[in-house]
Amino acid sequence: MHCWIPKTVKPSKPNLLLIHGFGANAMWQWGNYLRPFIPRFNVYVPDLLFFGESYTNHLERTEHFQAHCLKKLMESFDVQKLSLVGVSYGGFAGYSLASHYPDSIEKVVLCCSGVCLEEKDMKDGLFKVSDLDEAASILLPQTPDKLRTLVKMSFVKPAAAKAVPSYFLRDFIEVMCTHYIEEKRDLIQNILKDRQCSNLPRISQPTLIVWGEEDQVFPLELGYRLKRHIGDNAELVVIKNAGHAVNLERSKEFLKYLKAFLIDNNARVHHHSSSHNSVKDNINGKNNDD
Repeated sequence: MHCWIPKTVKPSKPNLLLIHGFGANAMWQWGNYLRPFIPRFNVYVPDLLFFGESYTNHLERTEHFQAHCLKKLMESFDVQKLSLVGVSYGGFAGYSLASHYPDSIEKVVLCCSGVCLEEKDMKDGLFKVSDLDEAASILLPQTPDKLRTLVKMSFVKPAAAKAVPSYFLRDFIEVMCTHYIEEKRDLIQNILKDRQCSNLPRISQPTLIVWGEEDQVFPLELGYRLKRHIGDNAELVVIKNAGHAVNLERSKEFLKYLKAFLIDNNARVHHHSSSHNSVKDNINGKNNDD
């Protein structure tokens, strides 16, 4: 596994793990969030398996395996306790990490993460896509039109996606979307396979759930479902005029809630980095420069 790690670890600081979603790599999604957190935390930003520079020869493709590898990664840096933020697919891995290692995880933030979805939701028409093959074709875009569809589904106001020349989109796909395609398809399949909310363990950590009100990938219903599932330890914040990519589309608002929850120690959120190493089935890291 590849990970951006603190240039200097300060034992007096708490540790923060930022887990990316199903797009590109860790730094592409989290780069703009490092500056506010580095003064307060030892920040770790890993590439999940089959994203960025992380990969494995193991055949397991579950969020639980991702979580297990993240735990081993953190142990390799001698990180025993941490809080985490997981966006979309990253929230699946983060939730699994919190449920399997409750003594190690202090606070949890889940952003637009459909952890409480069930296999029958696809048949029941909860999602815009009709089946997993269509979902994979959008989440793993291989043509400019599919990439435009992904942008349209992720943002309330897609930033002129239609106006972006196809040659630019092809270049983006070539750099960001052509590696480990089959493995990523397997990851998508394993999210839904035999999934039932009743089988999902309840996490006990203080949890902030953040959702874009107009999320077309994981509809807001899944946010309410997750809040009910976790119970009193969780709070749900719904951000208006935002879609699935709420962390990118409403970054200032998203950051405000993160800071209130992670830094200000508010029991309730009120509505109103790095140098370089790398891992083959063991662990490596890169550093966060301040």
